[in-house]
Amino acid sequence: MSAPEAVILVGRKPTTNYVIATVMQFNAGSKRVILKARGTAVARAVATAVMVRDRFMPGLVEIKEVKLMSDRIAGQGGKERYVAAIEIVLEKKS
Repeated sequence: MSAPEAVILVGRKPTTNYVIATVMQFNAGSKRVILKARGTAVARAVATAVMVRDRFMPGLVEIKEVKLMSDRIAGQGGKERYVAAIEIVLEKKS
């Protein structure tokens, strides 16, 4: 049995890879899956959450919480810059 909570870091891979990973975590016994993304991957994380909720596990999963934030990272030339970040909490319905 898997841990009650899993974290998936969304990056540059196709959205379907993250959808499959999320569904596999739920099928392995996780009650909550947290999708985390930064920068251009934010849109991919949102698409993943909606696809899991509406197409792959309709009526079984709900979006419990969405956290929006910005991360400060070192850019070129040593300058700091801010990058948008998101955490989406998906939870299996009881």
